[in-house]
Amino acid sequence: MARRYDPDRRQRIIDAAIRVVGRSGIAGLSHRTVAAEADVPLGSTTYHFKTLDELLVAALRQSNQGFEKVVADRGRLDDPSTDLAAAIAALTGEWLGGDRTGVELEYELYLAALRRPVLRPVAAEWCRQLEAPIAARTDVATARAAVALVDGICLQVLLLGDAYDESYAREMLTRVIGAGSGPE
Repeated sequence: MARRYDPDRRQRIIDAAIRVVGRSGIAGLSHRTVAAEADVPLGSTTYHFKTLDELLVAALRQSNQGFEKVVADRGRLDDPSTDLAAAIAALTGEWLGGDRTGVELEYELYLAALRRPVLRPVAAEWCRQLEAPIAARTDVATARAAVALVDGICLQVLLLGDAYDESYAREMLTRVIGAGSGPE
């Protein structure tokens, strides 16, 4: 039997894994559940991703693109005339105001790195993507503190079900970043 040409199969498997985790959590993820969700043979999932960790890495990397896209599309962090704290607070609000399921999924995959060391470098990519433009306007230590604050605020919003308070985030970020916005 001739092999069917399916150049998008790998991507469909990643998308299916994201949907499975979004619906059932990481505990519900298996090659079998992903194959069923992607409507591909079980062998296709194991061909493209030998282990579930490989599949989780691909899913987390793709999920990271949600916030990265918000940051890249707006470009406000690179503009020295922009209030950096206000820009970070607004971007965070925009991200949290989008698809809530997607944000929750990103955090579930991000936190899975606590138990799955293979995910840690990919989880760290999210931090570095946000740190870099902040560090360009402040310093590395301040950028890390700002990212940690954003992370904490996002987790509280997600876990407590509270509405995102942009003015609070802006005020706290201003305290962390300080009055200066140029490199130290």
